[in-house]
Amino acid sequence: MTRGTQPRSTTEPAASGRDHAQSTEPGNTTRDSAIALLSVCLGFFVIQLDVTIVNVALPAIQREIGGSLAGLQWVIDAYTLALASIMLTAGSTADRIGAKKVFVLGLTAFAVGSAACAAAPSLGVLIAARAVQGLGASALLPCSLALLVHQFPDPRARAGALGVWGGMGSLGVALGPVFGGALVATAGWRSIFLVNVPICALTVFLLRRHVTESPLNPQRRPDLPGLLLGVLSLAGLTAGFITAGQRGWLSPVPAALFAVGLIAGWLFVRAERRRTSPLLPLGLFRSRSLSGATGVGVIFNLVLYGSLLCLSLFLQQARHQSVLATGLLLLPMSLVVGIGSLASGRLTARFGPRPPILAGLTLAAAGAAVLATAGPATRLAVIVGGSVLLGLVSLAMPAMTAVVVGAAGPEHAGVAGGILNAARQSGGALGVALLGSLLGSGRALSLHVPLAVAAGGYLVALALAWITIRSRS
Repeated sequence: MTRGTQPRSTTEPAASGRDHAQSTEPGNTTRDSAIALLSVCLGFFVIQLDVTIVNVALPAIQREIGGSLAGLQWVIDAYTLALASIMLTAGSTADRIGAKKVFVLGLTAFAVGSAACAAAPSLGVLIAARAVQGLGASALLPCSLALLVHQFPDPRARAGALGVWGGMGSLGVALGPVFGGALVATAGWRSIFLVNVPICALTVFLLRRHVTESPLNPQRRPDLPGLLLGVLSLAGLTAGFITAGQRGWLSPVPAALFAVGLIAGWLFVRAERRRTSPLLPLGLFRSRSLSGATGVGVIFNLVLYGSLLCLSLFLQQARHQSVLATGLLLLPMSLVVGIGSLASGRLTARFGPRPPILAGLTLAAAGAAVLATAGPATRLAVIVGGSVLLGLVSLAMPAMTAVVVGAAGPEHAGVAGGILNAARQSGGALGVALLGSLLGSGRALSLHVPLAVAAGGYLVALALAWITIRSRS
Protein backbone atom coordinates (compact mmCIF):
# COMPACT_ATOMS: atom_id res chain seq x y z
CA MET A 1 0.00 0.00 0.00
CA THR A 2 3.01 2.32 0.12
CA ARG A 3 2.39 3.34 -3.46
CA GLY A 4 -1.01 4.65 -2.43
CA THR A 5 0.45 6.90 0.25
CA GLN A 6 2.68 9.16 -1.89
CA PRO A 7 1.91 12.91 -1.70
CA ARG A 8 -0.15 14.32 -4.51
CA SER A 9 1.35 16.80 -6.94
CA THR A 10 0.90 20.47 -6.13
CA THR A 11 -0.22 21.01 -9.71
CA GLU A 12 -3.24 18.77 -9.19
CA PRO A 13 -6.59 20.65 -9.12
CA ALA A 14 -7.62 21.06 -5.51
CA ALA A 15 -10.49 22.14 -3.33
CA SER A 16 -10.28 25.29 -1.25
CA GLY A 17 -8.10 24.98 1.78
CA ARG A 18 -5.49 23.05 -0.19
CA ASP A 19 -2.71 25.36 0.94
CA HIS A 20 -2.74 23.50 4.22
CA ALA A 21 -2.35 20.14 2.54
CA GLN A 22 1.26 19.85 3.63
CA SER A 23 0.09 19.12 7.16
CA THR A 24 -2.68 16.76 6.10
CA GLU A 25 -1.00 14.43 3.60
CA PRO A 26 -1.26 10.70 4.25
CA GLY A 27 1.38 8.88 6.24
CA ASN A 28 4.45 7.62 4.37
CA THR A 29 4.89 4.10 5.74
CA THR A 30 3.16 0.82 5.17
CA ARG A 31 2.55 0.54 8.92
CA ASP A 32 0.91 3.97 9.07
CA SER A 33 -1.32 3.13 6.12
CA ALA A 34 -2.30 -0.24 7.58
CA ILE A 35 -3.20 1.23 10.99
CA ALA A 36 -5.05 4.13 9.36
CA LEU A 37 -7.07 1.65 7.27
CA LEU A 38 -7.77 -0.47 10.35
CA SER A 39 -9.02 2.48 12.41
CA VAL A 40 -11.32 3.79 9.67
CA CYS A 41 -12.67 0.29 9.03
CA LEU A 42 -13.25 -0.34 12.74
CA GLY A 43 -15.56 2.66 12.93
CA PHE A 44 -17.39 1.50 9.80
CA PHE A 45 -17.61 -2.06 11.15
CA VAL A 46 -19.21 -1.11 14.47
CA ILE A 47 -21.97 1.02 12.95
CA GLN A 48 -22.76 -1.62 10.34
CA LEU A 49 -22.79 -4.27 13.05
CA ASP A 50 -25.39 -2.25 14.92
CA VAL A 51 -27.70 -2.18 11.90
CA THR A 52 -28.39 -5.92 12.22
CA ILE A 53 -27.20 -7.02 15.66
CA VAL A 54 -30.58 -5.94 17.05
CA ASN A 55 -32.55 -8.25 14.74
CA VAL A 56 -32.07 -11.44 16.76
CA ALA A 57 -32.60 -9.54 20.03
CA LEU A 58 -36.08 -8.27 19.14
CA PRO A 59 -38.04 -11.13 20.77
CA ALA A 60 -35.98 -10.75 23.97
CA ILE A 61 -36.54 -6.99 23.97
CA GLN A 62 -40.27 -7.53 23.46
CA ARG A 63 -40.45 -9.99 26.35
CA GLU A 64 -38.72 -7.58 28.77
CA ILE A 65 -40.07 -4.14 27.86
CA GLY A 66 -43.02 -4.94 25.54
CA GLY A 67 -43.97 -3.60 22.13
CA SER A 68 -45.80 -4.64 18.95
CA LEU A 69 -44.20 -5.71 15.65
CA ALA A 70 -44.48 -2.10 14.48
CA GLY A 71 -42.67 -0.94 17.63
CA LEU A 72 -39.91 -3.49 17.03
CA GLN A 73 -39.56 -2.28 13.44
CA TRP A 74 -39.05 1.24 14.80
CA VAL A 75 -36.22 -0.03 17.05
CA ILE A 76 -34.37 -0.84 13.82
CA ASP A 77 -35.65 2.00 11.66
CA ALA A 78 -35.06 4.79 14.22
CA TYR A 79 -31.37 3.98 13.76
CA THR A 80 -31.32 3.65 9.98
CA LEU A 81 -33.68 6.60 9.50
CA ALA A 82 -31.50 8.95 11.56
CA LEU A 83 -28.41 7.54 9.88
CA ALA A 84 -29.74 8.11 6.37
CA SER A 85 -31.37 11.49 7.02
CA ILE A 86 -28.32 13.31 8.37
CA MET A 87 -25.65 11.62 6.28
CA LEU A 88 -25.59 14.14 3.44
CA THR A 89 -25.21 16.98 5.92
CA ALA A 90 -22.41 15.04 7.60
CA GLY A 91 -20.69 14.54 4.22
CA SER A 92 -20.75 18.23 3.35
CA THR A 93 -19.65 19.13 6.90
CA ALA A 94 -16.70 16.75 6.51
CA ASP A 95 -15.72 18.52 3.30
CA ARG A 96 -15.94 21.87 5.11
CA ILE A 97 -14.24 21.27 8.50
CA GLY A 98 -12.40 17.97 8.02
CA ALA A 99 -13.47 14.33 7.82
CA LYS A 100 -11.30 13.20 10.74
CA LYS A 101 -12.84 15.75 13.10
CA VAL A 102 -16.41 14.83 12.13
CA PHE A 103 -15.56 11.11 12.34
CA VAL A 104 -14.38 11.47 15.95
CA LEU A 105 -17.47 13.50 16.91
CA GLY A 106 -19.71 10.87 15.33
CA LEU A 107 -18.01 8.03 17.18
CA THR A 108 -18.48 9.88 20.47
CA ALA A 109 -22.20 10.42 19.84
CA PHE A 110 -22.55 6.77 18.80
CA ALA A 111 -20.95 5.59 22.04
CA VAL A 112 -23.24 7.84 24.12
CA GLY A 113 -26.31 6.54 22.26
CA SER A 114 -25.15 2.94 22.76
CA ALA A 115 -24.84 3.44 26.52
CA ALA A 116 -28.35 5.00 26.59
CA CYS A 117 -29.76 2.00 24.67
CA ALA A 118 -28.25 -0.39 27.22
CA ALA A 119 -29.93 1.51 30.06
CA ALA A 120 -33.33 2.04 28.35
CA PRO A 121 -36.26 1.27 30.72
CA SER A 122 -38.95 1.27 27.99
CA LEU A 123 -39.43 0.78 24.28
CA GLY A 124 -39.91 4.52 23.69
CA VAL A 125 -36.63 5.38 25.38
CA LEU A 126 -34.88 2.62 23.44
CA ILE A 127 -36.20 3.97 20.13
CA ALA A 128 -35.04 7.51 21.04
CA ALA A 129 -31.58 6.24 22.04
CA ARG A 130 -31.36 4.29 18.77
CA ALA A 131 -31.96 7.58 16.95
CA VAL A 132 -29.02 9.12 18.83
CA GLN A 133 -26.89 6.17 17.73
CA GLY A 134 -28.01 6.79 14.16
CA LEU A 135 -27.09 10.47 14.34
CA GLY A 136 -23.58 9.54 15.42
CA ALA A 137 -23.30 6.81 12.80
CA SER A 138 -24.39 9.23 10.06
CA ALA A 139 -21.04 11.03 10.41
CA LEU A 140 -18.96 7.89 10.03
CA LEU A 141 -19.99 6.51 6.65
CA PRO A 142 -19.17 9.51 4.41
CA CYS A 143 -16.15 10.46 6.54
CA SER A 144 -14.67 6.99 6.28
CA LEU A 145 -14.78 7.23 2.48
CA ALA A 146 -13.30 10.75 2.45
CA LEU A 147 -10.43 9.63 4.72
CA LEU A 148 -9.70 6.58 2.56
CA VAL A 149 -9.71 8.64 -0.65
CA HIS A 150 -7.20 11.02 0.97
CA GLN A 151 -5.07 8.27 2.52
CA PHE A 152 -4.90 6.22 -0.71
CA PRO A 153 -4.82 8.59 -3.72
CA ASP A 154 -3.48 5.88 -6.08
CA PRO A 155 -6.51 4.22 -7.78
CA ARG A 156 -5.21 0.64 -7.38
CA ALA A 157 -4.27 1.10 -3.73
CA ARG A 158 -7.63 2.79 -3.16
CA ALA A 159 -9.50 -0.14 -4.76
CA GLY A 160 -7.75 -2.53 -2.38
CA ALA A 161 -8.49 -0.30 0.60
CA LEU A 162 -12.14 -0.02 -0.44
CA GLY A 163 -12.27 -3.81 -0.65
CA VAL A 164 -11.12 -4.08 2.97
CA TRP A 165 -13.50 -1.25 3.97
CA GLY A 166 -16.42 -2.90 2.20
CA GLY A 167 -15.50 -6.29 3.64
CA MET A 168 -15.48 -4.92 7.19
CA GLY A 169 -18.81 -3.15 6.65
CA SER A 170 -20.50 -6.13 5.06
CA LEU A 171 -19.02 -8.41 7.70
CA GLY A 172 -20.48 -6.12 10.37
CA VAL A 173 -23.94 -6.35 8.78
CA ALA A 174 -23.78 -10.12 8.46
CA LEU A 175 -22.09 -10.86 11.81
CA GLY A 176 -24.76 -8.86 13.64
CA PRO A 177 -27.19 -11.80 14.00
CA VAL A 178 -24.41 -14.22 15.01
CA PHE A 179 -22.70 -11.94 17.50
CA GLY A 180 -26.04 -10.66 18.76
CA GLY A 181 -27.37 -14.18 19.28
CA ALA A 182 -24.33 -15.17 21.34
CA LEU A 183 -24.48 -12.01 23.47
CA VAL A 184 -28.23 -12.20 24.09
CA ALA A 185 -27.98 -15.87 25.05
CA THR A 186 -25.09 -15.34 27.48
CA ALA A 187 -25.40 -11.77 28.81
CA GLY A 188 -28.86 -10.44 27.86
CA TRP A 189 -30.01 -8.05 25.15
CA ARG A 190 -28.52 -4.93 26.77
CA SER A 191 -25.01 -6.29 26.20
CA ILE A 192 -25.34 -5.87 22.43
CA PHE A 193 -25.23 -2.10 22.97
CA LEU A 194 -22.62 -1.99 25.74
CA VAL A 195 -20.06 -3.78 23.55
CA ASN A 196 -19.93 -0.73 21.26
CA VAL A 197 -18.42 1.59 23.90
CA PRO A 198 -14.90 0.07 24.17
CA ILE A 199 -14.72 -0.42 20.38
CA CYS A 200 -15.49 3.28 19.88
CA ALA A 201 -12.85 4.27 22.46
CA LEU A 202 -10.19 2.16 20.71
CA THR A 203 -11.14 3.57 17.31
CA VAL A 204 -10.88 7.18 18.52
CA PHE A 205 -7.43 6.44 19.98
CA LEU A 206 -6.15 4.97 16.69
CA LEU A 207 -7.70 7.72 14.59
CA ARG A 208 -6.10 10.52 16.58
CA ARG A 209 -2.66 8.92 16.34
CA HIS A 210 -2.52 7.46 12.84
CA VAL A 211 -5.03 9.15 10.49
CA THR A 212 -4.31 12.48 8.83
CA GLU A 213 -6.98 15.12 8.26
CA SER A 214 -8.58 15.44 4.82
CA PRO A 215 -8.32 18.64 2.71
CA LEU A 216 -10.84 21.33 3.61
CA ASN A 217 -13.43 23.02 1.41
CA PRO A 218 -14.70 25.96 3.53
CA GLN A 219 -16.96 27.26 0.74
CA ARG A 220 -19.55 24.55 1.44
CA ARG A 221 -22.46 25.83 3.55
CA PRO A 222 -25.20 24.02 5.51
CA ASP A 223 -28.52 23.45 3.71
CA LEU A 224 -31.19 23.48 6.44
CA PRO A 225 -34.26 23.43 4.11
CA GLY A 226 -32.81 20.47 2.23
CA LEU A 227 -32.08 18.64 5.48
CA LEU A 228 -35.60 19.15 6.88
CA LEU A 229 -37.34 18.18 3.65
CA GLY A 230 -35.13 15.11 3.22
CA VAL A 231 -35.85 13.93 6.76
CA LEU A 232 -39.60 14.52 6.30
CA SER A 233 -39.68 12.62 3.02
CA LEU A 234 -37.84 9.57 4.30
CA ALA A 235 -39.72 9.52 7.62
CA GLY A 236 -43.08 9.76 5.85
CA LEU A 237 -42.33 6.86 3.50
CA THR A 238 -40.89 4.67 6.29
CA ALA A 239 -43.83 5.33 8.61
CA GLY A 240 -46.21 4.64 5.71
CA PHE A 241 -44.78 1.15 5.14
CA ILE A 242 -44.78 0.29 8.85
CA THR A 243 -48.35 1.46 9.45
CA ALA A 244 -49.52 -0.27 6.27
CA GLY A 245 -48.35 -3.56 7.73
CA GLN A 246 -50.10 -2.78 11.01
CA ARG A 247 -53.38 -1.23 9.78
CA GLY A 248 -53.69 -2.54 6.23
CA TRP A 249 -52.56 -1.16 2.87
CA LEU A 250 -55.97 0.42 2.17
CA SER A 251 -56.09 2.35 5.46
CA PRO A 252 -56.12 6.17 5.12
CA VAL A 253 -53.27 6.60 7.65
CA PRO A 254 -50.50 4.98 5.57
CA ALA A 255 -51.90 6.68 2.45
CA ALA A 256 -51.56 10.07 4.17
CA LEU A 257 -48.02 9.25 5.30
CA PHE A 258 -47.03 8.17 1.79
CA ALA A 259 -48.45 11.44 0.44
CA VAL A 260 -46.41 13.46 2.95
CA GLY A 261 -43.26 11.54 2.02
CA LEU A 262 -43.75 11.96 -1.73
CA ILE A 263 -44.65 15.66 -1.55
CA ALA A 264 -41.68 16.38 0.72
CA GLY A 265 -39.44 14.49 -1.70
CA TRP A 266 -40.70 16.57 -4.63
CA LEU A 267 -40.14 19.80 -2.68
CA PHE A 268 -36.67 18.58 -1.71
CA VAL A 269 -35.64 18.17 -5.36
CA ARG A 270 -37.03 21.62 -6.24
CA ALA A 271 -35.21 23.24 -3.33
CA GLU A 272 -31.91 21.58 -4.19
CA ARG A 273 -32.07 22.82 -7.79
CA ARG A 274 -32.31 26.42 -6.60
CA ARG A 275 -29.57 26.50 -3.95
CA THR A 276 -26.02 27.58 -4.69
CA SER A 277 -24.63 25.16 -2.06
CA PRO A 278 -27.16 22.30 -2.00
CA LEU A 279 -27.22 19.39 0.41
CA LEU A 280 -27.47 17.09 -2.63
CA PRO A 281 -25.51 18.41 -5.64
CA LEU A 282 -27.85 17.21 -8.39
CA GLY A 283 -25.18 17.92 -11.00
CA LEU A 284 -23.27 14.85 -9.84
CA PHE A 285 -26.11 12.71 -11.18
CA ARG A 286 -25.25 13.73 -14.73
CA SER A 287 -22.87 10.79 -14.52
CA ARG A 288 -24.87 7.78 -15.65
CA SER A 289 -22.60 5.41 -13.74
CA LEU A 290 -22.95 7.36 -10.48
CA SER A 291 -26.72 7.51 -10.84
CA GLY A 292 -26.94 3.80 -11.62
CA ALA A 293 -24.67 2.79 -8.73
CA THR A 294 -26.69 4.94 -6.33
CA GLY A 295 -29.94 3.32 -7.49
CA VAL A 296 -28.40 -0.13 -7.09
CA GLY A 297 -27.29 0.90 -3.59
CA VAL A 298 -30.87 1.71 -2.59
CA ILE A 299 -32.10 -1.73 -3.69
CA PHE A 300 -29.01 -3.46 -2.25
CA ASN A 301 -29.81 -2.41 1.31
CA LEU A 302 -33.59 -2.46 0.92
CA VAL A 303 -33.49 -6.18 0.23
CA LEU A 304 -30.58 -7.12 2.50
CA TYR A 305 -31.81 -5.35 5.65
CA GLY A 306 -35.42 -6.34 5.10
CA SER A 307 -34.47 -9.97 4.44
CA LEU A 308 -32.32 -10.18 7.58
CA LEU A 309 -35.21 -8.92 9.70
CA CYS A 310 -37.60 -11.43 8.11
CA LEU A 311 -35.16 -14.34 8.47
CA SER A 312 -34.44 -13.59 12.12
CA LEU A 313 -38.11 -13.37 13.09
CA PHE A 314 -39.10 -16.36 10.92
CA LEU A 315 -36.46 -18.64 12.42
CA GLN A 316 -37.28 -17.70 16.01
CA GLN A 317 -41.06 -17.35 15.88
CA ALA A 318 -42.18 -19.64 13.04
CA ARG A 319 -39.41 -22.29 13.32
CA HIS A 320 -38.98 -21.93 17.12
CA GLN A 321 -35.19 -21.70 16.99
CA SER A 322 -33.38 -20.21 20.00
CA VAL A 323 -31.64 -16.84 19.66
CA LEU A 324 -28.23 -18.54 19.66
CA ALA A 325 -29.32 -21.18 17.13
CA THR A 326 -30.67 -18.40 14.88
CA GLY A 327 -27.31 -16.65 14.98
CA LEU A 328 -25.47 -19.87 14.17
CA LEU A 329 -27.81 -20.66 11.26
CA LEU A 330 -26.93 -17.26 9.80
CA LEU A 331 -23.18 -17.75 10.38
CA PRO A 332 -22.47 -19.24 6.90
CA MET A 333 -24.08 -16.18 5.34
CA SER A 334 -21.89 -13.97 7.55
CA LEU A 335 -18.72 -15.68 6.37
CA VAL A 336 -19.73 -15.45 2.72
CA VAL A 337 -20.52 -11.74 3.07
CA GLY A 338 -17.01 -10.98 4.34
CA ILE A 339 -15.31 -13.16 1.73
CA GLY A 340 -17.38 -11.67 -1.07
CA SER A 341 -16.56 -8.09 -0.10
CA LEU A 342 -12.84 -8.76 0.13
CA ALA A 343 -12.89 -10.56 -3.22
CA SER A 344 -14.82 -7.67 -4.76
CA GLY A 345 -11.99 -5.22 -4.06
CA ARG A 346 -9.52 -7.37 -5.99
CA LEU A 347 -11.96 -8.12 -8.81
CA THR A 348 -12.78 -4.43 -9.17
CA ALA A 349 -9.09 -3.48 -9.32
CA ARG A 350 -8.49 -6.06 -12.07
CA PHE A 351 -11.67 -6.11 -14.15
CA GLY A 352 -13.53 -2.92 -13.23
CA PRO A 353 -16.70 -2.62 -11.12
CA ARG A 354 -19.31 -4.00 -13.50
CA PRO A 355 -18.53 -7.78 -13.34
CA PRO A 356 -18.63 -8.09 -9.51
CA ILE A 357 -21.79 -5.96 -9.32
CA LEU A 358 -23.60 -8.12 -11.89
CA ALA A 359 -22.38 -11.38 -10.30
CA GLY A 360 -23.38 -10.31 -6.79
CA LEU A 361 -26.88 -9.22 -7.78
CA THR A 362 -27.52 -12.35 -9.85
CA LEU A 363 -26.53 -14.71 -7.02
CA ALA A 364 -28.50 -12.69 -4.47
CA ALA A 365 -31.65 -12.84 -6.62
CA ALA A 366 -31.28 -16.62 -6.79
CA GLY A 367 -30.85 -16.81 -3.01
CA ALA A 368 -33.92 -14.70 -2.34
CA ALA A 369 -35.93 -16.91 -4.72
CA VAL A 370 -34.84 -20.02 -2.78
CA LEU A 371 -35.81 -18.42 0.54
CA ALA A 372 -39.19 -17.40 -0.87
CA THR A 373 -40.07 -21.12 -1.11
CA ALA A 374 -39.28 -21.79 2.57
CA GLY A 375 -42.04 -22.74 4.99
CA PRO A 376 -42.37 -24.24 8.49
CA ALA A 377 -41.44 -27.73 7.21
CA THR A 378 -38.61 -26.71 4.86
CA ARG A 379 -35.24 -28.28 5.70
CA LEU A 380 -32.89 -25.88 7.47
CA ALA A 381 -30.18 -26.76 4.93
CA VAL A 382 -32.32 -25.13 2.20
CA ILE A 383 -32.74 -21.96 4.26
CA VAL A 384 -29.01 -21.81 5.02
CA GLY A 385 -28.18 -22.39 1.34
CA GLY A 386 -30.52 -19.62 0.24
CA SER A 387 -29.07 -17.23 2.80
CA VAL A 388 -25.53 -18.00 1.60
CA LEU A 389 -26.48 -17.12 -1.98
CA LEU A 390 -28.17 -13.96 -0.70
CA GLY A 391 -24.99 -13.04 1.18
CA LEU A 392 -22.97 -13.11 -2.05
CA VAL A 393 -24.57 -9.75 -2.89
CA SER A 394 -21.55 -8.43 -0.97
CA LEU A 395 -19.60 -8.82 -4.22
CA ALA A 396 -21.39 -5.69 -5.39
CA MET A 397 -20.80 -3.35 -2.46
CA PRO A 398 -17.13 -2.26 -2.78
CA ALA A 399 -17.54 -2.15 -6.55
CA MET A 400 -20.53 0.22 -6.20
CA THR A 401 -18.44 2.42 -3.93
CA ALA A 402 -15.58 2.51 -6.43
CA VAL A 403 -17.99 3.66 -9.16
CA VAL A 404 -19.37 6.53 -7.07
CA VAL A 405 -16.01 7.73 -5.74
CA GLY A 406 -14.40 7.52 -9.19
CA ALA A 407 -17.23 9.44 -10.85
CA ALA A 408 -17.36 12.22 -8.25
CA GLY A 409 -13.62 12.86 -7.94
CA PRO A 410 -11.56 13.50 -4.77
CA GLU A 411 -12.84 17.06 -4.34
CA HIS A 412 -16.37 15.71 -3.74
CA ALA A 413 -15.34 12.56 -1.84
CA GLY A 414 -17.22 13.47 1.34
CA VAL A 415 -20.50 14.39 -0.32
CA ALA A 416 -20.24 11.47 -2.79
CA GLY A 417 -19.78 9.07 0.11
CA GLY A 418 -22.76 10.71 1.77
CA ILE A 419 -24.91 10.33 -1.35
CA LEU A 420 -24.20 6.61 -1.79
CA ASN A 421 -24.50 5.71 1.86
CA ALA A 422 -27.56 7.90 2.45
CA ALA A 423 -29.15 6.11 -0.50
CA ARG A 424 -28.18 2.71 0.89
CA GLN A 425 -29.36 3.45 4.42
CA SER A 426 -32.59 4.97 3.10
CA GLY A 427 -33.10 1.73 1.24
CA GLY A 428 -32.38 -0.19 4.45
CA ALA A 429 -34.97 1.78 6.44
CA LEU A 430 -37.57 1.29 3.71
CA GLY A 431 -36.67 -2.39 3.36
CA VAL A 432 -37.22 -3.13 7.06
CA ALA A 433 -40.55 -1.31 6.87
CA LEU A 434 -41.68 -2.82 3.54
CA LEU A 435 -40.59 -6.44 3.86
CA GLY A 436 -41.50 -6.46 7.56
CA SER A 437 -45.02 -5.34 6.66
CA LEU A 438 -45.31 -8.31 4.26
CA LEU A 439 -44.06 -10.89 6.77
CA GLY A 440 -47.33 -11.34 8.63
CA SER A 441 -47.64 -11.77 12.39
CA GLY A 442 -47.86 -14.45 15.07
CA ARG A 443 -48.23 -17.95 13.68
CA ALA A 444 -48.90 -16.56 10.21
CA LEU A 445 -45.28 -15.47 9.66
CA SER A 446 -44.24 -16.41 6.14
CA LEU A 447 -41.23 -15.69 3.92
CA HIS A 448 -43.14 -16.32 0.69
CA VAL A 449 -44.23 -12.77 -0.15
CA PRO A 450 -41.38 -10.67 1.31
CA LEU A 451 -38.61 -12.80 -0.19
CA ALA A 452 -40.38 -12.98 -3.56
CA VAL A 453 -40.42 -9.18 -3.51
CA ALA A 454 -36.72 -9.28 -2.52
CA ALA A 455 -35.85 -11.50 -5.50
CA GLY A 456 -37.71 -9.13 -7.82
CA GLY A 457 -35.89 -6.17 -6.31
CA TYR A 458 -32.47 -7.63 -7.04
CA LEU A 459 -33.53 -8.42 -10.62
CA VAL A 460 -34.48 -4.75 -11.06
CA ALA A 461 -31.09 -3.75 -9.62
CA LEU A 462 -29.38 -6.17 -12.01
CA ALA A 463 -31.07 -4.57 -15.01
CA LEU A 464 -30.20 -1.08 -13.74
CA ALA A 465 -26.53 -2.01 -13.29
CA TRP A 466 -26.37 -3.63 -16.74
CA ILE A 467 -27.74 -0.50 -18.42
CA THR A 468 -25.98 2.28 -16.51
CA ILE A 469 -22.60 1.11 -15.19
CA ARG A 470 -19.70 1.03 -17.60
CA SER A 471 -17.22 -1.85 -17.70
CA ARG A 472 -14.58 0.37 -16.12
CA SER A 473 -14.87 3.59 -14.13
